[in-house]
Amino acid sequence: MNMKNGLVVMVVDGGGRGSALVDKYSQSKKVKKILAVPGNDLMGINTKKPVKTYPDLKTTSVSEILELCKKEKVDLVDVAQDNGVEAGLTNVLVSNGIKAIGPTREAGQIEWDKGWAREFMKKYNLPIPEFRVFSSIDEGIRFLKNSKERAWFVKASGLAEGKGALPAQNNKEAMQRIKELQKFGKASEIYLLEEWLLGEEFSAFAISDGESFKVVGFAQDYKRVNNFDDGENTGGMGCSSPPLVLSKSKIKDQISKIFNNTFEGLRKEGRLYQGILYMGGILVNEQIKIIEFNARWGDPEAEVLIPGIKNDFVSVAEAIIFKKLKRLKIELDNKSRIAVAGCSKGYPADYSEVKGKRIFGLNKIPKDLKLYSAGIKKDGKNYLAAGGRLFYVVAEGKDVIEAREKAYGAMSQIFIEGNNLHYRTDIGYRDVERLNVKS
Repeated sequence: MNMKNGLVVMVVDGGGRGSALVDKYSQSKKVKKILAVPGNDLMGINTKKPVKTYPDLKTTSVSEILELCKKEKVDLVDVAQDNGVEAGLTNVLVSNGIKAIGPTREAGQIEWDKGWAREFMKKYNLPIPEFRVFSSIDEGIRFLKNSKERAWFVKASGLAEGKGALPAQNNKEAMQRIKELQKFGKASEIYLLEEWLLGEEFSAFAISDGESFKVVGFAQDYKRVNNFDDGENTGGMGCSSPPLVLSKSKIKDQISKIFNNTFEGLRKEGRLYQGILYMGGILVNEQIKIIEFNARWGDPEAEVLIPGIKNDFVSVAEAIIFKKLKRLKIELDNKSRIAVAGCSKGYPADYSEVKGKRIFGLNKIPKDLKLYSAGIKKDGKNYLAAGGRLFYVVAEGKDVIEAREKAYGAMSQIFIEGNNLHYRTDIGYRDVERLNVKS
């Protein structure tokens, strides 16, 4: 890449994950300008580099993104969003001579086709729950009528914005969930029934250049809308890192082995993986089972993990693109971080009445914290609610207790007119309990 005049970098994402990436790329001395597709109105709030957004473009607008890259002389594209991966954006960019990180459509099938992904995992003896794949409502219901009673997860095979996994306590409830799943349209034409595993969930992340890989971090996402994991699944209400449940080296060894076997399996399938791979796992009696793989950073995991990477992010991207990852030492600051999602009241169901209402207190965030925007519009000096998940407050500390205290201190200063701000007040509670037991 031509470093002489500084790089033009494009981040393909519009939410908190994209905001964290924009922030990180802006810290590189090699970068002069950042484009974000579609981006959001507050993406430049943490940065000193210019950030240009394209709210009318979708992450799947492949031909338009290609033309924009040519017009703006983009040097590097970070394809950070799942729909962009499924649309084959990386394929098109690379075939047109534009440097991009993010897996090809073929390698990314490990996320956007959960039926294919489970069969792949089964083929390469990766640790997974029992599952069945179905292509009609009647087929799944017939199977349940002839099966013993158990708890299930009913999952759309396609992309459903992180909301396509519906829990069911028994067979009858699973039948109802199959019908409910149809609201996801094409994404649920193929769906899965998986055994509901009891254990503690976590997220693990590795980067790969197609030949080697490195594990770069662990986090714990809090998906349910209400405290203590009650209510509907969401895209993520908050996150903590690193999760103490993974403190034993033998557990981390299991994770490393799973990543190794996954990347090796993808190579054997002719699907070289270049980019970040996210494993959602669950620990059952100190044995890991894979819940899913995602072909990009998680959201909100990105918000707690990316700030902790000390390397110049352009150098990381170059190592991926030019297959030099083995020579790169990933440096981490090893701090604890908490991300708390500020949401519109009613999310993830109906939050239409909150849209357009003013958000106050965002300017009171202390300088040593991060504010990553997602669903906020800026109108003059006003900040307006424009989505479900609106923003993330990210705090760091020597441990989860210190980080949590900072994050919630900042959250207490923010409100939406009409008392319409919703957020969980227990993010990181599992590790707080562990530390309190030790003390």
